[in-house]
Amino acid sequence: MKAQFINPFVSAAYQVLETEVGAKIERGRLALQESRFTGHDITVLIGVTGQLRGIVMYSMNEGTARSLIEVMLGQSVEEFDSLAESGIGELGNVITGLAGSELERLGYIVKITPPTIVRGKDAVISTVNLKRLVIPLVTQYGPIEIGVALEECPKPTSSCVVPLARNQ
Repeated sequence: MKAQFINPFVSAAYQVLETEVGAKIERGRLALQESRFTGHDITVLIGVTGQLRGIVMYSMNEGTARSLIEVMLGQSVEEFDSLAESGIGELGNVITGLAGSELERLGYIVKITPPTIVRGKDAVISTVNLKRLVIPLVTQYGPIEIGVALEECPKPTSSCVVPLARNQ
């Protein structure tokens, strides 16, 4: 996976998290992951199609997600309900949209899918054999992992898609 595919997501995450929730961010060590399972309580999945295809994932524990939503809403969040899901999905959507704009400036025309929220550490996230680069971010609200699994599409059309999730 090319670094030019990864960097837009990292810089967009920094920008959005700093702006939206005042996050102080430290980046952890990058890792390559092949697991088909989420491994976290909350994962926002967003598909990428066009000249690149794959998925981007924003994963965190429920406490981190609730803390982020509390700052965004300006009120306490006792449980991770549909409003919290919507908010955390929108956070991932904004980051991915901003990253998509940067990819287009680099010459890659991409579209993103609406966010899908996956709950549970053992949810299957992919039926394809795409390795993902995991970028851990440490914030005062808790850890967040960005997982990027993108590849250039052999035939760059809007029909070049990767399935996002599958029930087992």
